[in-house]
Amino acid sequence: MVLPFQKVLEPPFLKGCDEIPIHDSILQRFQGPHKALTTISSCREEKSRGLGRERMPVLIDEKIDNLLETTSRSFYPTLKYLPKKTRGQIGLLYLLARVADTIADTKVGETTQLLEHLKVYNDVVQGRGGELPDFSELADLQTNEHEAELLRNVPLVVEGLSVYGQGDQERILECLDVIVGGQLLDLERFGTANEGGTVSALATDDELDDYAFRVAGCVGVFWSKMSLAHLMKLPPDEEARFMERGIRFGKALQMINILRDIPEDLRFGRCYIPQSSLDEIGLSPEDLLNDQNLDTFRPLYDRYLDLTNEHLEAATEYIRMIPETQFRLKASCMLPVLVGQRTVTLLREGNILNSDERIKVTRDEMKTYARKLLRALIIPGGVRRLLEKNKDKS
Repeated sequence: MVLPFQKVLEPPFLKGCDEIPIHDSILQRFQGPHKALTTISSCREEKSRGLGRERMPVLIDEKIDNLLETTSRSFYPTLKYLPKKTRGQIGLLYLLARVADTIADTKVGETTQLLEHLKVYNDVVQGRGGELPDFSELADLQTNEHEAELLRNVPLVVEGLSVYGQGDQERILECLDVIVGGQLLDLERFGTANEGGTVSALATDDELDDYAFRVAGCVGVFWSKMSLAHLMKLPPDEEARFMERGIRFGKALQMINILRDIPEDLRFGRCYIPQSSLDEIGLSPEDLLNDQNLDTFRPLYDRYLDLTNEHLEAATEYIRMIPETQFRLKASCMLPVLVGQRTVTLLREGNILNSDERIKVTRDEMKTYARKLLRALIIPGGVRRLLEKNKDKS
């Protein structure tokens, strides 16, 4: 299972691009388009003075931060590129959801036991009563030692909520409740993610849309509410549009996960391509295990890519609604969209049913996008032009 934050919340802005560190003193230089030509060299000068190696300040609590760092080595470093007023809350929500994901993704044990652990965990966190389960046995079953340590420290993670005010707690818990609801549905539909069993599929497009919302669209709601509470203001009528586009932003990124990871999901008995749609073209979920069926599957697959592009278009509209002064917020939203647009193009070109053909954006492409993004953010009209030029043209 791909945790929603790995695509929706994770801002991979400049990850792996050491030549372009982001620092407040650099951001202050971006006075206008005449600065664009000196941006890269200026950033390198800053790094030579050591500013590119700033340490992450305490986000939530030192012990909780350590759990966050060890359980997500790719997500944790990117938090420092988010606005300071929201990065801690985002990190805590990630960790609370990671606990639930670790429970749900345990590949050993009875489904009924995992369901009970998930329900009780969520009820306790939500303040609906009860006591946290003893996760020690479940921790011993984990193959990832950092996830095992996380399960041994669930009370500490839950206590992290007390760091924040009531409004932020409510926003975190609202999103977590939806995410856990999606994980419960996944377990009820598919059981534990064991290899070699039968393959089950979602029933309809409505179920697919609901799944995309529960896994990622709700994170778009959380991200939007946090931005409006701490970083920006919009008129009431625009707030509703901002929220709706935030939901579709999350759905876009989750649809990319689904459409890219078909072979891996099938291996664990899960098919997120609805049965009703497969029936239309005379295929079963098991037929998708044979890459010779690509030609039959392709028209349906392209239809879902088109839907993903529609969601990505809503995501670009979302980005345009973010004030230009919110440099970090706009940047952290833009790169996932740029990478998403490119991924859709690659998915149209490859054999998605071939498990040996892993389709993804390369590290070099990521670096190129980071450089283009930095320039686009400081040139009038640059954001709009970059997003338009990068679109999947099919």
